[in-house]
Amino acid sequence: MPLHITEFPVPDAKSGPYGITLGPDGALWFTMVHSGHIGRLTPDGDITTYPLDSPGTGPTVITPGPDGALWFTEFQGHRVGRITVTGEVTSFPLPTPDAGPFGIVAGADGALWCTEANADLIARITPDGHVTEFPLPLAGAFPAGIAAGGDGRLWFTLNQANAIGAMTYDGEMTVRNLPTPGAAPVGITAGADGAMWFVEIGAGQLGRIELTGEIREFPLSDPTARPHAITAGPDGAYWFTEWAANRIGRITPTGEITSTPLPTPSSEPHGITLGPDNSLWTALETGKIARITPPTTGS
Repeated sequence: MPLHITEFPVPDAKSGPYGITLGPDGALWFTMVHSGHIGRLTPDGDITTYPLDSPGTGPTVITPGPDGALWFTEFQGHRVGRITVTGEVTSFPLPTPDAGPFGIVAGADGALWCTEANADLIARITPDGHVTEFPLPLAGAFPAGIAAGGDGRLWFTLNQANAIGAMTYDGEMTVRNLPTPGAAPVGITAGADGAMWFVEIGAGQLGRIELTGEIREFPLSDPTARPHAITAGPDGAYWFTEWAANRIGRITPTGEITSTPLPTPSSEPHGITLGPDNSLWTALETGKIARITPPTTGS
């Protein structure tokens, strides 16, 4: 059976929906990278948007926090933002100038952790806004996605270093190089199988890294698809966006890959998350949020 896909236009088609996550209120929360807004979408399609204090801060990736709020990175504003489920926004500047925060995740220690892509740093932000920064062991790495692993470490992609990093909560880091040159990993997520799964935007591949460091790569049928983000699905598989190919992909734990085109041409899918309805939801940078319902969850 084919996937059932429904698209919901946002109020401003040029606002640039980018990152997306499930909030504690059962709604989908997303960043609008071009207009400087945070959006909220209920599963039945009702959208509310909240402006930041400046349209040029570039809100990027968003995640639920440990405090019942949503936290997001402002890549161009070099800040980390917080929005309550009622729409109250606060932003915290990072200590390092031009840091370029990108990925963000809640850690097991009750803090938020983000990558500082331009500065080769990983930052820890407490809910009250205190920031501690940890330098990477190599320069020019461009840390991108970050996820909490089941082994008590944080795992992150090093886009320009062609590597995957792992870090304990007290700052001890290890780095594993990827087998494929120029793979340029971006999104990463924790797997139910105990491994971490990630996408290689430069190589058109997916990757799986064991907590011990063993890496396996899975080529897509289209090496120019530019996979961007990945999340665990309701069906034991992993779902990912193919930004350049305008598709949503799925990979099983054994490596079987399928791909489905989105209804709107050139919609530029970026972030993807599992929703409250066991559907996958993705942010389309050209101005929509898409709901993808696997056949196993009904349609």
